[in-house]
Amino acid sequence: MTLDGSVAGLTSDQAARRLAADGPNELPTAKRRRLIQEAWAVVRQPMLLLLLAAGLVNFLLAEPLDGALLMAFVVVVIAISIYQEHKTEKALAALRDLSSPRALVVRDGAQVRIAGRDVVRGDLLLLAEGDRVPADAVLVDSANFSVDESALTGESVPVRKVAVEPAEVSAELGRPGGDATPWIFSGTLVVKGHGAAVARATGAVTELGKIGAALRTIEPERTALQREIDRLVTVLASLGAAAAFAVVVVYGLTRGDWLAGTLAGIATAMALLPEEFPVVLTVFMAVGAWRMSKRHVLTRRPPVVETLGSATVLCVDKTGTLTLNRMTVRTLIVDDRTHVCDDQPLPEEFHAIAEYSVLASPVDPFDPMDKAFKELGDSYLRETPHLHGDWQLVREYPLSEKLLALAHVWRSPDGNQYVVAAKGAPEAIADLCHFDRTRLAALTEDVEAATADGQRVLAVARARFDAASALPAQQHDFDFEFLGLAGLYDPVRPGVADAVAECRRAAIRTIMITGDYPGTALAIAREIGLDHTAGCVTGRQLQAMSDDELADRVRSVSVFARMVPEQKLQLVRALQADGEVVGMTGDGVNDAPALRAADIGIAMGAHGTDVARESAALVITDDDFTSIVGGVRQGRGIFDNLRKAMAYVIAVHLPIVGMSLIPLFVTDWPLVLLPVQIAFLELIIDPACSVVFEAEQIDPNIMDAPPRSRAEPMFGARVLGIAALQGLSLLATTAGVYIWAVLTDRPDSVARSVTFTALVVGNLALILVNRSWRLPVWQTIRQRRNSTLKWILGGATLLLIAMLTLPALRAAFGFGALTWGECGAAVAAGVVAVAWFEIYKAVSARDRSRVSVRADDRTDVDAVAR
Repeated sequence: MTLDGSVAGLTSDQAARRLAADGPNELPTAKRRRLIQEAWAVVRQPMLLLLLAAGLVNFLLAEPLDGALLMAFVVVVIAISIYQEHKTEKALAALRDLSSPRALVVRDGAQVRIAGRDVVRGDLLLLAEGDRVPADAVLVDSANFSVDESALTGESVPVRKVAVEPAEVSAELGRPGGDATPWIFSGTLVVKGHGAAVARATGAVTELGKIGAALRTIEPERTALQREIDRLVTVLASLGAAAAFAVVVVYGLTRGDWLAGTLAGIATAMALLPEEFPVVLTVFMAVGAWRMSKRHVLTRRPPVVETLGSATVLCVDKTGTLTLNRMTVRTLIVDDRTHVCDDQPLPEEFHAIAEYSVLASPVDPFDPMDKAFKELGDSYLRETPHLHGDWQLVREYPLSEKLLALAHVWRSPDGNQYVVAAKGAPEAIADLCHFDRTRLAALTEDVEAATADGQRVLAVARARFDAASALPAQQHDFDFEFLGLAGLYDPVRPGVADAVAECRRAAIRTIMITGDYPGTALAIAREIGLDHTAGCVTGRQLQAMSDDELADRVRSVSVFARMVPEQKLQLVRALQADGEVVGMTGDGVNDAPALRAADIGIAMGAHGTDVARESAALVITDDDFTSIVGGVRQGRGIFDNLRKAMAYVIAVHLPIVGMSLIPLFVTDWPLVLLPVQIAFLELIIDPACSVVFEAEQIDPNIMDAPPRSRAEPMFGARVLGIAALQGLSLLATTAGVYIWAVLTDRPDSVARSVTFTALVVGNLALILVNRSWRLPVWQTIRQRRNSTLKWILGGATLLLIAMLTLPALRAAFGFGALTWGECGAAVAAGVVAVAWFEIYKAVSARDRSRVSVRADDRTDVDAVAR
């Protein structure tokens, strides 16, 4: 940084040294827990407490080997839980890094956009309307600069800021609040103008950092899905406690062994306690959000993953979302003459409009349209007197909601000449030039002809100004001369047409919202295959509509043009009143209310403002519509896999509970499942539901189904019915094997071995059949890769073989040696138990095929009739 009348940014080396010295520019966070603290948090879970209690009972029963095995299982479960927690924390940390506010700074003499946490003292910050200030700083350059400091002062009225000379940057920072001060503060919002500032304080030493402790006390609200699972867990836990008490009493009264009865009661509670549910939900949401971030979609609020599967309407901006936002000037229209900008020289009569379009743009443009005009000047006006690199910008008249045009006042090097260059919406420039009805009608015809080809049209005007007079307060006081029209073209993004078609298959409407002319909007709609049969509604038409009329039009119209950001909120409310679940995109400060009101607020990450990102539930890092559709697909897939994992947990617990209770009703029948056996089953269940199903590839046909109703619970009648049937069928076959072993007078250890084997095989079969509720097992294995599956299946199989064949392990688990026939019977029972679900899939697929054929035939008949 230099203070000799100018300010320059830091070098990369300077920034790195200051970052190392001061630390990241972020508020302090909670310290990471030590390993012993993490282990204690896991041990306090009800399942682990039950395992410890069972181990203690075994030691009391003089069974030290069983007690040691249970303690070993406790260690393994703790290790798995800590691994899953670390995986979740890494996913959340990656999301925090991706979604942290961005800052535009000058490093090594060039503008670069960096994470807000990497801003250091001395950085030259470039700020514009909608940006969140990343550090406490001093303004050294500004134009119409106002800041909302309500986060620090509680005062909602924006305060005006003024720049100071670079030599004054080293002065002490003042306090927040007050007009016409040069100090800006971290966390505040730029609501007007643009400027440059030198960072003076970062991280915990900022004004926001001093009150940051209060921010860390905010507890996140439980989502609807979390509350549903909480209710289910409470019910099942209550049943488990009641069942465990009943088992202890029945066992003690019928067999006279109260310690063994306590062990059986603990086993029953372990079988019923669904401790996997909270773990599964946490892992799926955190890791699922991390996977979405890899596809350019950041989820800022967990409930959005639940809502994505219910989205029925996506309202998207045209520029930058459906198109590339890489503008080029395609045509210039002057006095009914049109010039197509190609490799040919620019005729002299078009030099003035090109010259003043450049003067009406920033010297160092950031906006794509401004860049297009600069490229126009560089291409056609180089080495001509129409480029003015040595002129000085005296004043800017910014774009406003009332007048969609801006103007720049320039002074020539000799100070004798002042010119005014204006550009903006054709109707706004026509207003500045005081067009009569005849000229306005002719202008409208030219605009409609250009927009019909998909071009965005701006008008350009110029004015002279007497240097001896004071500059007027508004643009209308200049005597403008109309120069002509410029048609800009923005190509459609690759893949948008396919994404629109995918939304149509998924019964999701796509609605285009743009500030462009109706002709441009309809041309783009035709190009991407968007439904435009109902025509287009403009902002003026919408403003004149009643609520009932708007509600009627939004049911059929999919193209809205000449819209201002505030009208997005009207559209959101109209669509929601019609029962739609709305996703709305936005990037500006004025988009924040609509993003908040929408069911799924979607902010643009590449070009959006910080306030838009903070108001949204999703942030699209590449501003691409295909990423939005990909986010919907990913959200549906996460919910689908989560539901299958939960259904698997319910299904697998039913036979465990059943086989814990059935032997109690006959006094001379051996117990099948002791705590040590249930602990082994948990080693399969826990990673299967939280790792295997989370890593399952999304069903390619997930977007062929209509959106899920928001009122539809995760555990609907169909899901609970399938899960219950799977669990009961496995319980029936396992019980059948057990009864067969007992009635054929096999030893207790053999009866326990063959029953446990059937239960483990059935458990593994449940994992395989539940990977897809649509495809048969063999197709699922062939079509979908899941790297975690082989470890779960292989590890469980090898452990089961070791437990049945190694004498030491066999004795530890109370198992007996099995013959090949007994092993075959157990394996067959486990497979047969879930085979009916494969038949169910085949029948369902045949029914779907018949419905599809009938629908196709109906379509053909309708086509012939038409």
